[in-house]
Amino acid sequence: MISVEDWALIRRLVADGVPQRQVARDLGVGRSTVARALASDRPPKYERPAVTTAFTSFEPLVRHLLMDHPDMPATVIAERVGWTGSISWFRDNVRRLRPEHRPVDPSDRLTWLPGDAAQCDLWFPPRKIPLEDGSRALLPVLVIVCAHSRFMLGRMIPTRHTADLLLGMWELLLRLGRVPRRLIWDNESGIGRGKRHAEGVGAFTSTLATTLQRLRPYDPESKGVVERRNGFFETSFMPGREFSSPSDFNAQFIDWLDIANARTVRTIKAKPVERLVVDLAAMLALPPVAPALGWANRIRLGRDYYVRVDSNDYSVDPAVIGRIVDVQADLEHVEVRHDGRLVARHQRVWARGQIVTDAAHVTTAKALREQYLQPAPPQPQHQALVRDLADYDRAFGIIDGLADTIDEGEVA
Repeated sequence: MISVEDWALIRRLVADGVPQRQVARDLGVGRSTVARALASDRPPKYERPAVTTAFTSFEPLVRHLLMDHPDMPATVIAERVGWTGSISWFRDNVRRLRPEHRPVDPSDRLTWLPGDAAQCDLWFPPRKIPLEDGSRALLPVLVIVCAHSRFMLGRMIPTRHTADLLLGMWELLLRLGRVPRRLIWDNESGIGRGKRHAEGVGAFTSTLATTLQRLRPYDPESKGVVERRNGFFETSFMPGREFSSPSDFNAQFIDWLDIANARTVRTIKAKPVERLVVDLAAMLALPPVAPALGWANRIRLGRDYYVRVDSNDYSVDPAVIGRIVDVQADLEHVEVRHDGRLVARHQRVWARGQIVTDAAHVTTAKALREQYLQPAPPQPQHQALVRDLADYDRAFGIIDGLADTIDEGEVA
């Protein structure tokens, strides 16, 4: 077999008018080789001739099983067809045949109308962020991209819990100033799994009068706009940056998004800030009343005057020990109220397993403890009341009757 260079040279020489016999003589090949090179429209390629192997007799049976069950494990197929040879080689052959029998799932090109949809996702920056206790953690960034204008919004949040996801979405929508008619998510556990939304998601979307659409598994193309932005963040925002805290990350990210949204996007040949005007005009207005969001809990405050939010404990005024308190937390603060009165307020901690204490609460607890340990004051001794028995005689007329009897006896 001749090389690709000889094949190309033969075709060029003959095209320049050199006789085939002279080309064969100059290159030292046979005239039949020259004829085959001219007849072939593709470069020569060595291909091993097909030979019969131990798998050949099993291939029809394997294809039959894959036709009805394309995801059947190779080990199960080997058992069904009675294979006794090398399982690794059998797996290689099954892997070669499987794509031919897997159902096809076409992906259409999508057109996004103004105001129709915003794609939502969690992006995990490939760098750990310093936290309050000195530790570092990979934290999620909630990203929302308006599908029509490609306008990007984002914010780092503490956890993937439903409460934090809804708080982050509400903050970004407030920053946007309008509500898209559809919020598109994948199967994020904090948003919902299967056919049901996570608790609180339905009330959130109902308040906003919008629809939250969760995509079926293995359908990244329907959320490709935000997926590509996540990769864009890693290549354009992250390089060369250092972050001292989550708030520092958010400040840098928001400043950079203002610059990125003013750049021309190749796919739409426009700047997101320019198309945002049309996008916002077709969206829904923000609700007149903010939805009920955040971490919420109602408990009876125990002797250990702390309440737990996520994995951290926060102190409460010990004066309300034994009473019902309402715990509320957002992305920034933790507040505790008793009968509407604020009894504790702390900055929310993003580190895990922390104890946050207000010094005033410790002082109050010490005073209450000392008061409790003091002995009770002695009770005043009251003098027992003694009743004259003559009073009872007078009450029942016994004294008067006795006096009349004595008078009558003296007269007699």
